[in-house]
Amino acid sequence: PLIVMTPKSLLRHKRCVSRLDEMAPGTSFHRVMWDTAPGPADAAVERVILCSGKVYYDLLQSKEERGLGDRVALLRLEQLAPFPEKVLSEELSRYPRNARFVWCQEEPRNMGGWFFTAPRIENIMEDIGVGQQRLVYAGRKAAASPATGFNAQHVREQEKLVDEAFTL
Repeated sequence: PLIVMTPKSLLRHKRCVSRLDEMAPGTSFHRVMWDTAPGPADAAVERVILCSGKVYYDLLQSKEERGLGDRVALLRLEQLAPFPEKVLSEELSRYPRNARFVWCQEEPRNMGGWFFTAPRIENIMEDIGVGQQRLVYAGRKAAASPATGFNAQHVREQEKLVDEAFTL
């Protein structure tokens, strides 16, 4: 069985939609989703940002606002376990060896997918020939609580982690 966890904010999000033909017979679940925006030519990509969940929509909006359509690729891991090693390897191998690889998450460092995904992604990076660089983390610092409790601080942290994904 597939367990889907999503925040309520995505239920009516204008960009979080699927057409009926994407769920018709003969289709399948995609464990790794690539950028659906008019995409960059693979050779032009300077940065590949990997993420999972809702933060994708914040990253997509920021990418468009910054005009980085041809230089940044966004990849979503829609299933973490079992880890989609083969599919992710195929996707990452499309990009230049000198591209910067970044993992971005909303959750604090010790709570999201970072500690599970990072070693697996780095193994893939090594296998495809970009092992000389490390996967970069963009997100909140480790914390005892998943939320700050103060909306203004949450907004600042969210803006910071999205900015880090594009600048680290």
